[in-house]
Amino acid sequence: MKKTFKNYIFSRQIILVSIIFLLCFIFSTYIHTKLTKEEALNHSKAISNQIFSSMYQVMRKGWSRDDVMMFTKSLEDNFQSSNYEINIYRGEKVKQLFGEIEEKQKDATLVDVLNGKIEQLDSFENNIVRNILPLKATTDCKACHVNVNEGDVLGVLEVKQNLNSIFKESKYQFIAFFLIIIPIFYLIAFISSRNTTRKITDNLDLFNNKVENINSIQDFRDFDSKDIDLYFKEFNQIIKNVDSMAGKLKGIAVDKELLEFEIKLLDKFIITSDVVKDWKEYICDLLIEINKIMETYTLMTIFRVGEDQFEVDIFWLALPKQHQKEMFDRYINNIVKEAEYFQGMTDFTIKHIVANKNICLSELEEDSIEYRTKSLFLDTPKIGGIVGIGLQSVFSNDPVRYIVIDSILTTMANLVGSVKAIHKYTQDLEYYAARDPLTDLFNQRVFNDMMAYEIKRAQRHKYPFALMVIDCDNFKPINDNFGHSFGDKFLQTVADILEKEKRPEDIVARYGGDEFTIILPECDENGAMAVANRISKRIEQEKLIAPDGTRVGITISIGISVYPTHSLSQKDMFIIADSMMYQAKEEGKNSIKIPNQTDVSSILKQKQEKSSLLIKAIENDQIEAYFQPIKPSSSNHNGLVIHELLMRIHQDGKVVSAFEFIEIAEARGLINTMDLMVIEKAFRKIQESSYEGILFINLSPKSLIMGDFINKINGFVEKYNIQKEKIVFEITERETVKNFSLLEKFVHILKSEGYKFAIDDFGAGFSSFHYIKKFPIDYVKIDGDFIVNINKDAKDKAFVNSIVTLAKELEVQAIAEFVENEEIVKVLDELEIDYYQGYHIGKPSQNFVSFK
Repeated sequence: MKKTFKNYIFSRQIILVSIIFLLCFIFSTYIHTKLTKEEALNHSKAISNQIFSSMYQVMRKGWSRDDVMMFTKSLEDNFQSSNYEINIYRGEKVKQLFGEIEEKQKDATLVDVLNGKIEQLDSFENNIVRNILPLKATTDCKACHVNVNEGDVLGVLEVKQNLNSIFKESKYQFIAFFLIIIPIFYLIAFISSRNTTRKITDNLDLFNNKVENINSIQDFRDFDSKDIDLYFKEFNQIIKNVDSMAGKLKGIAVDKELLEFEIKLLDKFIITSDVVKDWKEYICDLLIEINKIMETYTLMTIFRVGEDQFEVDIFWLALPKQHQKEMFDRYINNIVKEAEYFQGMTDFTIKHIVANKNICLSELEEDSIEYRTKSLFLDTPKIGGIVGIGLQSVFSNDPVRYIVIDSILTTMANLVGSVKAIHKYTQDLEYYAARDPLTDLFNQRVFNDMMAYEIKRAQRHKYPFALMVIDCDNFKPINDNFGHSFGDKFLQTVADILEKEKRPEDIVARYGGDEFTIILPECDENGAMAVANRISKRIEQEKLIAPDGTRVGITISIGISVYPTHSLSQKDMFIIADSMMYQAKEEGKNSIKIPNQTDVSSILKQKQEKSSLLIKAIENDQIEAYFQPIKPSSSNHNGLVIHELLMRIHQDGKVVSAFEFIEIAEARGLINTMDLMVIEKAFRKIQESSYEGILFINLSPKSLIMGDFINKINGFVEKYNIQKEKIVFEITERETVKNFSLLEKFVHILKSEGYKFAIDDFGAGFSSFHYIKKFPIDYVKIDGDFIVNINKDAKDKAFVNSIVTLAKELEVQAIAEFVENEEIVKVLDELEIDYYQGYHIGKPSQNFVSFK
């Protein structure tokens, strides 16, 4: 607790007086004790000498035992009522002649005096004065004490005086004296301090009242302290400085509470993972914070959560009553009806959330509440809504506070909208990390994980299971003739039928394009054939109406493999089922094929032949570098020429394309060796031809993370004098990378050394966006499926346009793949794509080409 000025002066005077009196008390007590002690010692000596003289006179005449006892008794009687104690002790030689007398117990000091070790002793201990006088033999003494020599100690005379009672009585007298006189001095100190501080405190009270009356900026500007006199020059200087400071602040002063309030709110408007996770709790905290500056009853949010539905959350400061809830419900319904954004959306519920459940909300009248709202509507992502605040009308109509309220609502709308968008986006990412966005089936990555799990489970429990590989017949011509929208509907229809006709425990996935897979746990060949026949017949019955009114039928080809009948390997099972599916297509489509032992042997033999082809190609240096040109668009004026490095095998007079052996190469672990071989040949070609353009190198992520890959690439660069900034590594999603952080580390290392990076097949999966976020990307190559029909399909065009826009925002170059005709080029020119790649631009060859 802070002290007042007058109490401070008074307390300091009291402390000073108290200290002076305490010092006087201690000093006077000390002097009294010292003088009393000296007087007592002198007095004890005098008594000792007087008693000794008396004893000596008697002893010269000679005395009997009775005389001794009478003398001792006389001493006791004379000093009985005093604070003195007289004791006489005989020495050993006297005791030998005259016997013992009654004595008190001797301490070590007395014994030393009797033995002649200590001369006369005066001491003061525990307020007791002690005088010890030895009685020494003289020539006269030898007449009676025949056994002593002159100087021997015949006895000891001890005189004690207890001064405790004297000191105690004097202390009480001192205390009584000071208790009587101190209040008089305290009263004088009080009167003196009050007289000294009155003029100052009166004017300080006047100054304080003026300060307390400052309740607004205008009051502050009217403040004046020139009529205040604090008596002392130093104090008046302080007031003068305060007045000067106030004059300077008048021109820049703002409403402190509103400023502090806005600062606190700004500190809170930070989107973190915790806010996204517990945003409703965050809004409750925000409502409580707002109430510290102005009484606010509710905050509300109305946000879209689906195509035809939205959520309404009303946040209450305290527990509302039922009629208060109904009052706000009516207001919400009026807002929804008036907002064009929510037209046609009737599916919504109102949730009431209470910030402080320990108190009840005060009575509210509808006409005493003012509502303020702010809207936020976004087309991409499809999120929009309204935020509102309910508070007392007096606050809402205050112009200054209105600005604050509007600021709160704007920031809250952006914050809640962002939280909703982030929440929706993360939900979509989580969902589509495992799901195909078109069909809602599991994707290829989940299928591979499920297959690996099912292999282990089947081994452990020793049961068979089946795998189906399903491909839609004639899908490409249907997709090309009727457009991607109809193609999407076609695939969705097939996916729905597969989900309905499979067994409950079966797992359906979209493997890619128009290819699907089904894992059938605990299923043998007969069971797999039964499920396949049911699916095939049901799909054959389905007819779709094309955009031109044509009825389009659907058929599928199915290949089956069974564990452990056909293979114990996950990859071999897929190869067998995939081969049987292609065999079904070759034999007329719309059929089901399950392999016999001859088929299995033939398929595995082909796989072995491809493996042998790869090994032979590596051993005989038959891997060759091909280059496909990538042309700058008409809107791209940098003039850079780009080629993509492709791998081919020259064997037995034939050229084998990469798609025929790439999967086997990756499965056999040969891809890294083959990549390094073709890269060295490409670098040698660059050196020989003096090629100055950029080279794209499409690598498997597994190659990137090989231990010595970076060192070998750097060795080639140094050997062939290659500029690192003209080498671009393409990252694909063809292969799952379990240790993503390790891949990220190697990409950043290569980037720091000067290499560049591109994402291949961008848009084909949600991982593409994850890659562009995590990696320092310089180019994106848009998946060809979105390019090949871009001149016919509006959805493809919109999707490519969004990727181009994203690339420009990120300052990344966009490359279109599968550019097959001039019509596609014209559409891409409209979208301001950066580069084209495809057979219309140029086919792969062993030489670099240039564009004039």
